[in-house]
Amino acid sequence: MLFPQRDESRALSRFPIALLTLVAANVFVFLLELRLGDPFVLRYSMKPAEIVQGVHLETLFTSMFLHANIFHILGNMVYLWVFGDELEANYLGSIRFVLFYFVCGLAAGALQIAVNPISTVPNLGASGAIAGVLGAFLVEFPHDRILVAILVPFWIAHTRISAGVLIGIWFALQLIGGVGSIAATTGGVAYFAHIGGFIAGVVLIKLFGVGRRTTGEDDVRQQRG
Repeated sequence: MLFPQRDESRALSRFPIALLTLVAANVFVFLLELRLGDPFVLRYSMKPAEIVQGVHLETLFTSMFLHANIFHILGNMVYLWVFGDELEANYLGSIRFVLFYFVCGLAAGALQIAVNPISTVPNLGASGAIAGVLGAFLVEFPHDRILVAILVPFWIAHTRISAGVLIGIWFALQLIGGVGSIAATTGGVAYFAHIGGFIAGVVLIKLFGVGRRTTGEDDVRQQRG
């Protein structure tokens, strides 16, 4: 397993306050889950069949803040922080970043619904929106060097991988998992939400970045030189 730790290619031009707020909101909702239990999770998670029927449409949004367990939220928040801080601070800015994040999350839910519109399996997690962040990062910062932990049983190693390679591996795994999940009738990973969010991120980042320029390029050139 490849576990990203940080982007070592450039300094942030500003503090990513919107990203910190999103992380804090996810943690707060997870603490609510621990206190309120399964009824809370089931009520606010997204079920494709309900959305198709026009019921509980707000869960397209609320489900982005729910997580199945501590490992689920930890993994999501690490990916969000590693790839989101630069996207907010050095390219989109706070307001555009938040809007972009939620649009990608909605696109993720839309594809998951389109693939299996009669499913009553609860869908939850921020990973669809985060997949959009990964897609945008691939477009804007493909050559950044990411410090990665390689996790295998009883062994951990560290290396540096370009963002393009790391995100490419991640997306290939989502495609493989998505094909394998088509006939699934029980819970599991919402691969098509990941795919939908990622595609939205790749397609929409230039639109959301109209009039913006990437900052921190001098830092990258100096490190590469």
